[in-house]
Amino acid sequence: FMDVGGHGPTFGPLRTILPTLNVGPDEVNTPQHSTHLYASDHLIVRRGQEFQLKVTFDRPYKPSDDQFAVEFVIGGSPQYSKGTYIPVSVAKDRQSPWAGRVVDSTDNVVTVGITPAPDCIVGKWRTYVAVVTPYGIRRTRRDESRDLYVLFNAWATGDSVFLDDADEREECVLNEVGVIYHGAYDDMSERPWNFGQFDYGVLDACLFIMDKAAMPITNRGDAIKVARKASAMLNSHDDDGVLVGNWSGDYTYGVAPTSWTGSTEILLNYSSSKTPVCYAQCWVYAAVFNTFLRCLGIPARVVTNFFSAHDNDGNLKTDVILDENGRIDKHRTKDSIWNYHCWNECYMSRPDLPQGFGGWQAVDATPQETSDGMYRCGPASVQAIKHGQICFPFDAPFLFAEVNSDVVFYSRNPRDGTLDPVKVNSSHVGRMVVTKVPGQDARRDITDQYKFPEGSPEERTVLEKAEEYGCHREKATPPEADVELDMPLMEVRVGDDFELKLEFNNTSDQARTVDVYVSGNVVYYTGVTSSEFLFKTPRVILDPKKAEKQVMEVRSQDYMRKLVEQANLHFIATGKVKETGQIITSMRVVTLHTPKLSVEVGHIMLHTPNSLEEMMVTVEFTNPFKFNLEDVYVRVEGPGVMPPKYKHYSPVDVKGGPFGPPFPVVHDQLLRLAHIEGELVVLAPHCQFSDLLPIGCLIVVGDQAYHCCVISKLNDGVGVMFGHAVVGEQGEQEAY
Repeated sequence: FMDVGGHGPTFGPLRTILPTLNVGPDEVNTPQHSTHLYASDHLIVRRGQEFQLKVTFDRPYKPSDDQFAVEFVIGGSPQYSKGTYIPVSVAKDRQSPWAGRVVDSTDNVVTVGITPAPDCIVGKWRTYVAVVTPYGIRRTRRDESRDLYVLFNAWATGDSVFLDDADEREECVLNEVGVIYHGAYDDMSERPWNFGQFDYGVLDACLFIMDKAAMPITNRGDAIKVARKASAMLNSHDDDGVLVGNWSGDYTYGVAPTSWTGSTEILLNYSSSKTPVCYAQCWVYAAVFNTFLRCLGIPARVVTNFFSAHDNDGNLKTDVILDENGRIDKHRTKDSIWNYHCWNECYMSRPDLPQGFGGWQAVDATPQETSDGMYRCGPASVQAIKHGQICFPFDAPFLFAEVNSDVVFYSRNPRDGTLDPVKVNSSHVGRMVVTKVPGQDARRDITDQYKFPEGSPEERTVLEKAEEYGCHREKATPPEADVELDMPLMEVRVGDDFELKLEFNNTSDQARTVDVYVSGNVVYYTGVTSSEFLFKTPRVILDPKKAEKQVMEVRSQDYMRKLVEQANLHFIATGKVKETGQIITSMRVVTLHTPKLSVEVGHIMLHTPNSLEEMMVTVEFTNPFKFNLEDVYVRVEGPGVMPPKYKHYSPVDVKGGPFGPPFPVVHDQLLRLAHIEGELVVLAPHCQFSDLLPIGCLIVVGDQAYHCCVISKLNDGVGVMFGHAVVGEQGEQEAY
């Protein structure tokens, strides 16, 4: 807004009254912009959509004579040409990148409607009002309370992240909780997660991530660049990003990845400490990345790929090396197949690609391979992956291989070391890709969005297309063996003895003799072997056109002491048919089912009008084993009602439970009491000084006798506690 020469109006100059520029949360803007769920003292709006501000002057506004503008500034060196300084005038003869109009003018109050450009910078903007006076332009002073946040807008057609499907939009932008799938494709488990994108401080933490990455302010309106930068910053490799990866099983100096239940604590710890948080594995990276994307307004979801290839050679083959007898050579087999791997999809247009490749884009923050010198992956068009167009940015070849690699078994010649392909399994990798159904606690199979059906003409065309772009695969097609081998699905609990069954079927007209090698290994979910606990070498004789079943007993004492986290057992059987020299193979991942936690929510304890309601939650676990459990940590989190709480138990006796006293859960009505004055009586059973429960600016305390503490709420925090009170049956306070 530039100085305008000439004489001013004959009446007194227009002036703003500084405290009355209203840009805080209100009942008009936040519901219309779907930002009402954010816990923030500032106005949060979405770009490409009008919001309203109220400006109070010292006299009624006269459109014909008065000139003013609302100015928005972001970054350290704001410039109009770079879109970091935006003056918005309500005058029709003044153009602005953001539209402005007078919605209402009553007495001295002017309501201004402002529409940020649908491609403007996303972040925290500073707000001023500039007025033309006879003495030049006068501006309001800097006031942090008038800062506002502008986010991506999946509801605005002009925004690059516009998502037309209302159900998907509701799920992938506004849902604070979700489910992450893990285990095996035919024995799937669920991991609940609190994304917490609306929790207090999370939005600032997400913006801090971009600051820590030194991401240019001018790039922060580009969803492609934001997603790519975040895929690098969510891991700590090479940039001191959010999370430290750890697959060793030793989490002495941090939190075990399986212990996290939500993203909020991770992001707040990172933004406050400015140092990476320990520790993460793929689903933690994906979950926190999901929070980051949803918080900024980019539609996002977590997906899980079962049997995900991690190829060390950059081709479409996962190589398994066998010796001359058909036994796996573990020293020469370097490629691994993860039992499952989680990454994210975010929804956006791709103007940098040909038409048709926008929509869902795969991004992955788990540090696996470098891309342009940093550990990051994506965004890669899911449509491009499906159609083999892996020349398109970013990192499509790696993601293509994760769902399309062939498992190739090679027989190594002991004389000259040459490798001959003896079997190709083209259906094992990328067996199933799933995500959560919008609005339901159910899974959705989206495998068909990543690949065509196995063996279809379209799949063959896609693989040929990928080869043109440099993805090499095994072209040899060894003849199918006339003996089939299968290991049926088993559901096994931790600590159980069970039977491993091998089913052989001779489809030939002649007898067959098969020398079989069966190996059972405790593995990490990444497919990396921790230890072998079973090795057997049966010889199976099959009559023509006959089937045979081999049963092997697996005892718990053989594997229990060797188990690692997530309790995965991997069985692989390879065999060589004596008469033909053909190789047969079968693989089976058994995810041992762990004992269940029982969560019971108690009744509401206060029923008087205007009372603060509290309920008790009991977490119960029964030790089913024949030995005591040591160092058991219980972590409980209630999105919106209770921050993460921790308990340590040691030992948990055989058949022991439940876990101690109930956890107090305070109704989220407490969260709305930031501006109360005076005293407050609350009920919070089971209080110890080590168990103080912070709720916003309050501290809720009590004792096992169900006494209440009276808390003094001061302007700058919580004052000292004084006295006690007992709530009677009618909810009335009695002396104590």
